[in-house]
Amino acid sequence: MSSSRRSLGLIIAVAMLPGCMKDTGEGTVSRFLGVEPKAEAPSGAAQKAVVKPAEASEIIRALQTRPSVLMSGTPYSRVADAVIASDARVAEAELRVAQMRAQAAKYNWMPRIGPRVSLNSLGDFVADLVINQVLFDNGRKVAERDLAKANVEIAAVTLVEDGNRRVYDALSLYVKAQENRDLSAHLDQALGEMAHFEWVMTERVDGGVSDMSDLNVLRQKLAAMRARSGEAREATATAMAELNAMSARPLDSLAGIGGLRSSPAGEALGVIRARAERERTIAEAKIARAGHLPGLAANADSTGAYGLEVTTDSLFSLGTMAEFNAIEAAKETADRKVTEAREVAERRIQAQSRQMEAFQRQATEARTLTAQARQNLDLFRAQYEGGQRQVMDVVGVYETYAQALETEIELKYKAARAELELARLRGALAEGASI
Repeated sequence: MSSSRRSLGLIIAVAMLPGCMKDTGEGTVSRFLGVEPKAEAPSGAAQKAVVKPAEASEIIRALQTRPSVLMSGTPYSRVADAVIASDARVAEAELRVAQMRAQAAKYNWMPRIGPRVSLNSLGDFVADLVINQVLFDNGRKVAERDLAKANVEIAAVTLVEDGNRRVYDALSLYVKAQENRDLSAHLDQALGEMAHFEWVMTERVDGGVSDMSDLNVLRQKLAAMRARSGEAREATATAMAELNAMSARPLDSLAGIGGLRSSPAGEALGVIRARAERERTIAEAKIARAGHLPGLAANADSTGAYGLEVTTDSLFSLGTMAEFNAIEAAKETADRKVTEAREVAERRIQAQSRQMEAFQRQATEARTLTAQARQNLDLFRAQYEGGQRQVMDVVGVYETYAQALETEIELKYKAARAELELARLRGALAEGASI
């Protein structure tokens, strides 16, 4: 009886050992129990993956407080709200899994307990209850917790990236639909004008005043316009059908573009991802380094046997020092990747900013040219009505005006797409808190 009590006491002592130890360095795996965060129930499948601000890392807080450039109440904002509401949120599920694994990793420093079943020389099964407590592991347990935390950060970055990409795809479809809708309206108006010219030319041909060749040319122009107008309507219908397919509600009634405020000066999502991947690389390097160094663990079982054990994952060899050098080099490589990501992101943002400004300037110039073409058209019409111009002269000037208006529409929406692309590069199309 006394032997059993002694064995039970040893097991309890080993189990309670981590709660009495201080966190004195990287190689120590335990801490005061009162300081360790309490466990939380895992989120259900229907709950949103949320990281509490008090527990969030710097990267998570940066993602949660990330504002959107979409102005509330605008068509852009309504499109974004509709497509975010219908998102399958696969990245959110992956974030929830990473959070659960990080929660489990918080307690990797506690003793492990489990059965040990063996077959002795007499053919009898022997079952013991074994407790193992790591006392020193060169920082492996701490690195494992850091790795789980880094995986949560990477999953969070992926979630925000997916949200921004989804909003960008939806807004691109919306802009495409609006552009073809405006183009179709312009071509329909042009068809009305050209139809009038066709009627005048038909009357002149029937009266023997004009040649049939001019009427044929005019009819060819009308047929080309009808074809282009039909293509624009089909493109509008296709874009809106695709947009409605990824939206929680129909968006056919929306009209107009715009509604972007100045983009915030926060880090690009590519840079934040590189920072999170750096943390993961460093944690993995620490785990790999600890695997080459000896550790110390305490063991006890229900039979009263107990003792200390020196543990190691890898034996020393002639290549061990090279492994250590490679691990240190991996850390430096991770730092350089962050610098490279920051440079690439800044270069892309600057190039896109210049392109957007160029399209905006060209759209302004196109509006001026359209106004001038309209003045020339009005002048030629007045001269035609005064008998100073022929019908085909007016038709030619009208074509110039129509082409100028088409160019204005094209540049207007090129500038809009460039503005959306710039917001996408900055990761500012969807608010972090809403995702």
